[in-house]
Amino acid sequence: MQPHHTDYGGVVWHGAYIAWLEEARVECLRQAGADFASWVAAGVDLRVVNLSLRYHRALQLGTAAVLKTRLTRQGVRFNWHYEIYAIAPSYLCLTGQVTLVAIDRTRNKIMRSLPVNMDQILEQLIAQFQD
Repeated sequence: MQPHHTDYGGVVWHGAYIAWLEEARVECLRQAGADFASWVAAGVDLRVVNLSLRYHRALQLGTAAVLKTRLTRQGVRFNWHYEIYAIAPSYLCLTGQVTLVAIDRTRNKIMRSLPVNMDQILEQLIAQFQD
């Protein structure tokens, strides 16, 4: 973490966690072969429709942390589940969930089905998280 993520007391600012969750989601999709440029090129927007966070214990400046994520699907909703842990000493800092829906960018309507290649990537990610 960087000093600009913290307040004057060296405690991570609550909003910094949200940016980290998005960075993790974008990177996870990129590694699976579906970077955001490909979603945009296909006319798909992944919009956040729900965000919930539970702060368990604050991270302090200089504390290394790890972010774990997994993906589940509920109809047209894609739920990203997160946990952030401090490494040493080890403790749970945050749990959260971000729900996305795919929107057709030209019609501005929820997509009931995704382009096949994107749907396959998401299903592979879901299966990977279940292993």
